[in-house]
Amino acid sequence: MVMETKIATDKLRVSFGKVTVLKDVTIKVHRNTITGFMGPSGSGKSTLISVINRMIDFENNVRIEGDADIDGKSILDGSINPIELRRRVGTVFAVPIPLPRSIFENIAYGPKLKGITDRTTLHRIAEDCLKKAFLWEEVKDRLSTSALKLSGGQQQRLCLARTLALKPEIILLDEPCSGLDPISTAKIEDALSELKSEYTIILVSNNTKQIARISDFSAFFYLGELIEYNTTDKVFTTPAESKTEDYIQGKFG
Repeated sequence: MVMETKIATDKLRVSFGKVTVLKDVTIKVHRNTITGFMGPSGSGKSTLISVINRMIDFENNVRIEGDADIDGKSILDGSINPIELRRRVGTVFAVPIPLPRSIFENIAYGPKLKGITDRTTLHRIAEDCLKKAFLWEEVKDRLSTSALKLSGGQQQRLCLARTLALKPEIILLDEPCSGLDPISTAKIEDALSELKSEYTIILVSNNTKQIARISDFSAFFYLGELIEYNTTDKVFTTPAESKTEDYIQGKFG
């Protein structure tokens, strides 16, 4: 089966001053899949997703060479509006940062900015997104409660739901389960497994077991280089590179 490319980079090179953190990375991320980015800290995983969502624009002294595109169109040329791009590319970070508002208002905030004011419509969006994030049953009777009263795992799923409310095409997750208990982690993984039918998902994780569990494709990065990229089954059972095998086996990291 021929898989459609959603995101692609071509010899992407990113430097901060004299330090190069991504070295000529070429990769194609397939539409409606979960692609896991793994590798030790400092391998360039988070930098790569910061290029995809153009959050790298806020960094100082950065130089980008090569290209990155979505749906075959470069996202690095001057014609791209970064704000519009970030509406297409949702991001969930390692530490959940809910707004200091109610659970409902956290979800409704984005749609309101887009001009949706009808209360019934906003409630429908909130219910749909909370269900997709596997959080609805836990909060449906307390939507007016402050989001800050939720547990860490619930807050992270709320941040995922808030991202979904903006109707992105792509979801980037940078270590979303790093501080969560196994039950909360499992719920996020279950949500992602269902969401890939509607979204293209990139999951950055240092947890190789998590990558193996839920990713369709896996990419291993080391010191800014893409060492190996293939289906998750092949990467974890018959890795082409010894360095990949050593990392998966926990020999370094």
